[in-house]
Amino acid sequence: MEFIVKSTRPETLKTATLVIAVGEGHRLGETAKAIDNASAGAISALLKRGDLAGKLGQTLLAHNLPGLKAERVLLVGSGKEAELSDRQLRKMIAAVYAVLKTLGGSDAVLALGEVQVKGRNAYGKARLMVETLADGGYQFDRFKSEKAEVKALKKLILLSDKPDQAEVERATQHAQAIAGGMAFTRDLGNLPPNLCHPSYLAEEAKALGKAYKNLKVEIHDEKKLKELGAGAFLAVAQGSEQPPRLIVLNYQGGKKTDKPFVLVGKGITFDTGGISLKPGQGMDEMKYDMCGAASVFGTLKAVLELQLPINLVCLLACAENMPSGGATRPGDIVTSMSGQTVEILNTDAEGRLVLCDALTYAERFKPQAVIDIATLTGACIVALGGHTSGLMGNDDELLQQLLGAGQAADDRAWQLPLFDEYQEQLDSPFADIANIGGPKAGSITAGCFLSRFAKKYHWAHLDIAGTAWISGGKEKGATGRPVPLLTQYLLDRSDKVAS
Repeated sequence: MEFIVKSTRPETLKTATLVIAVGEGHRLGETAKAIDNASAGAISALLKRGDLAGKLGQTLLAHNLPGLKAERVLLVGSGKEAELSDRQLRKMIAAVYAVLKTLGGSDAVLALGEVQVKGRNAYGKARLMVETLADGGYQFDRFKSEKAEVKALKKLILLSDKPDQAEVERATQHAQAIAGGMAFTRDLGNLPPNLCHPSYLAEEAKALGKAYKNLKVEIHDEKKLKELGAGAFLAVAQGSEQPPRLIVLNYQGGKKTDKPFVLVGKGITFDTGGISLKPGQGMDEMKYDMCGAASVFGTLKAVLELQLPINLVCLLACAENMPSGGATRPGDIVTSMSGQTVEILNTDAEGRLVLCDALTYAERFKPQAVIDIATLTGACIVALGGHTSGLMGNDDELLQQLLGAGQAADDRAWQLPLFDEYQEQLDSPFADIANIGGPKAGSITAGCFLSRFAKKYHWAHLDIAGTAWISGGKEKGATGRPVPLLTQYLLDRSDKVAS
């Protein structure tokens, strides 16, 4: 989809479809009034007839209105409020796209500049609109015998006031990069686990390295992981025929002397639970247990497209957790890369085992900050549902930056505590630490476990178990979150560099 920003009178534009907003009570903005006047009151006549009440997301398609160069006009309800929330704007734009994608026209003009959104300037509103439109066009039919029909719609034109045009263009550029990163993340998440295994993800990393000159890629195999002393990481993979991979992607967009930001992604390409076997129902969705790594891939893709002036290291801890005669047993004790010993009480608490070694590996980069992203605990879904990611960490400033980025990107997180009292649940009589802390506060104790390996830098942990994919039903699939949050965080850091 091509997005173009223009500053011109909408009634003069030749287009297949012109989109305008109508509020409840037949409330028209100045743009809609101008189009109504140009069409000799045709819009007012439609509203007077009761064809559209203006409720949020309602649509009405009008053809061949006089005085306009547009072939048709799509009216969309903006509701009763003068200012919309982020969710209301997304609902309205999704309703617009649902109509546009069924039409034969190859282009459309969105004359929605007057729609107001709470707390959003022209940049923020335009970015949400373009992200919603771009992400709305996503489809995954790679394994369908019959592919989806190619949509006629190829170009969307956003109208803007002249003073706002530069900001709207910047928002469009950012939104397209983020939506592209989300699509990459969703593709990886939706792939079947017989194809998307650690070696496949390593090949994807190499392909990125070939496509972008300022991206260096290293792949650490089993032999290298043993040399590094990654005993916790290797313990997860030892029950599978698929070999593990620690993927290191190093993007140099800043000065050589700039300390990098580090993103660490959990990449369990399929999680049976190992010997602590999961229930069979819904186990197919455990292919999404690599969505932490997939979201790091997607964020990196957005950064590469935008060529942000920062240094970024991405560590993807990739393995498959399977039961076999060689699998790790409950009660096994392993030595992590940090030298700390871990008693594995539950082999289904495997994500923290690959992450803890990746967090230790991150120390060598002397990072500004480290953020790990993982579909880590079912307890996070119980606590926060599917709308909000869990956030923990050891640095208040970093946590506030991430919370603010989530708010700005409409990809929210919520902070959970890491009080010392929770650490006691991880005590083991036989090793330095146990890999689970019992049934209480499961998300927090998982964060406590990781915190023991992240003491040498500013660190945050995002638990995306509830937000990385939609479970069951026709909407089932990866969501692409938290690519918007992470990209916004890095955009904010880039703005500081630029200023």
